[in-house]
Amino acid sequence: MADKKRTASLKLTAAKCRQNVLRMVRAGGHGHVGGALSALDIVTALYFDTMNVDPENPKMEDRDRFLLSAGHKCLAQYAVLAERGFFDKEILDTYGKLASKIPGHPDMHKLPGVEANTGALGHGLSIAAGMAMSAKLDKKDYKVYAITGDGELPEGSNWEAAAAAAKFGLDNLVVFVDNNGLQISGDVTKVMDMRPVDEKFKSFGWAVKYIDGNDMDQILYALDSIPEERGKPTMILCSTVKAKGLSFGENQAGFHFWNATPELLDQAEKEMQEEVDRLTKEVLG
Repeated sequence: MADKKRTASLKLTAAKCRQNVLRMVRAGGHGHVGGALSALDIVTALYFDTMNVDPENPKMEDRDRFLLSAGHKCLAQYAVLAERGFFDKEILDTYGKLASKIPGHPDMHKLPGVEANTGALGHGLSIAAGMAMSAKLDKKDYKVYAITGDGELPEGSNWEAAAAAAKFGLDNLVVFVDNNGLQISGDVTKVMDMRPVDEKFKSFGWAVKYIDGNDMDQILYALDSIPEERGKPTMILCSTVKAKGLSFGENQAGFHFWNATPELLDQAEKEMQEEVDRLTKEVLG
């Protein structure tokens, strides 16, 4: 397990990033909050603890790379990039506005820290595998991390990338499957049941880990042990909660995309500030 101070600090940072998500929803009136909030703890751990990145030099040659394959979860990436200092937090208030640097899907030409335009589901894993292969060919030590979703896995391009990553021994590639069980159409197993996800990746030649993707201790434990097996890419199957942190929205498909009412947004902001205050006291001891 990670030490308590490290974990507590990251939990506080994740809570502040959830406040950033709510700030963008306040600005735009809506957003894909469900998947953003289920994946946010993972994104926080990557940018604030694990990845070698530099907000002052976002194109640093040997930086670690992050791909958000399910690009509609971009509120998570924007929230974390802003908290990490990649761009001024005032930009969060432009969400939903014309010509904003933080549009409905990540745009590498508009925002520092975004490695590729994503949103057409199923492409991020292929891009990540290509970046990992480039690192191997250039004899570079950087790692490539990607987040895909359980509702995204039916896209066939994921499995072409999975086969290639195993074939070429890309043990510098780590893929998190944000397994929150819900997509815009409802229960993922009723839309297109991809279970058993773990056995599918294993059959392609991947090393597989299982964690609670909203438990910071478990996230750090998984990341600290990368690569899980030498010569194999790693898939981390993450049990997560859709809309994690919204007391009234957790585990509800209706919060995949939230058209926020003023009353519920006020409640969410109040509850999240209480969580930040609680975690701040915990960090200060």
